[in-house]
Amino acid sequence: MKTSAGLLMFRRVSGRLEILLAHPGGPFFRNKDDGAWTLPKGELEEGEDAQVCAVREFREETGIDPKQATLLPLGEIRQKGGKRVLAWAFETPDSAIELALLPPSNTFELEWPPRSGKRVPFPEIDRLAFFELDEARRKMLSAQVELLDRLSSLIQSR
Repeated sequence: MKTSAGLLMFRRVSGRLEILLAHPGGPFFRNKDDGAWTLPKGELEEGEDAQVCAVREFREETGIDPKQATLLPLGEIRQKGGKRVLAWAFETPDSAIELALLPPSNTFELEWPPRSGKRVPFPEIDRLAFFELDEARRKMLSAQVELLDRLSSLIQSR
């Protein structure tokens, strides 16, 4: 069973909570929006610490370095295909992050069009955006919405 680890970055703007989500790149997600966005994450390497993986993948996919942020554990969820996702959250003090100025994410290659024999590079993440909590619940993969609920509970208890 594959395991991924990732980070949910959040900020407070005018008293409202906003969550950073990533839209997957590639042809399968090109025209999908609601229910397609995800937390920036990646697969754990053999024997790798999950938190180390989450920070590395977040940095690679967003261009944002969480530096010495305090990571809040959100636990584990299972996606529909069975993949385990371990997640943490952190608050950014920078409420004015310019997402359009961030460098492009890593790429992956895919045979496209199918059975064409041509391998084409696609970005792992083609867009990043901040969403208020209710909108983030609509945008995010349904299996990951539980992470938003856990984050909301954590923040309210602090």
